[in-house]
Amino acid sequence: MNSSDVKRWQAATLGLGGNIGDPVAAMAEALRRLDARRDCRVTAVSRLYRTPPWGKTDQDDFYNACASVETLLEPQELLAACLEIERTMKRVRVERWGPRTIDIDILTFADRIIDAEHLKVPHPRMTERAFVLMPLADVDPQLSVQGRSVADWLGSIDQAGIVIANENRAWWRG
Repeated sequence: MNSSDVKRWQAATLGLGGNIGDPVAAMAEALRRLDARRDCRVTAVSRLYRTPPWGKTDQDDFYNACASVETLLEPQELLAACLEIERTMKRVRVERWGPRTIDIDILTFADRIIDAEHLKVPHPRMTERAFVLMPLADVDPQLSVQGRSVADWLGSIDQAGIVIANENRAWWRG
């Protein structure tokens, strides 16, 4: 193996959410599963937020959080790991923006821009969604997304209806 084959830890941010069953427990379990992997480590987790539904509004409120991770995985591999966690936790995709037990999205991955069929980074529409930006500002308010800081994006969008459900950032540790 030469030096160009050595995998390096790379930073990524994830958005988590859900509104069916016990979404807080599901998000905590998903974070613990990621953190237990040899190729991923959770480095920071936001406070927990309760948020009104977005896109499809005739459903229960969501719980949302964000996490910073370091990973040896490439972006598509991290996506596969997140989807596998969703699958093993019985995530069912029925309708876009509809109810779900758990949702894990890759928001950013290092400073990369990715436009693949199943993965777009930075996550499309994240800069329009306070339920993403509020928890993301907890973990890294100065993170640059499309040339602006998360804190700057957050200051320019409606945050109505979003409340902090848990101030303790260790809520996921169980």
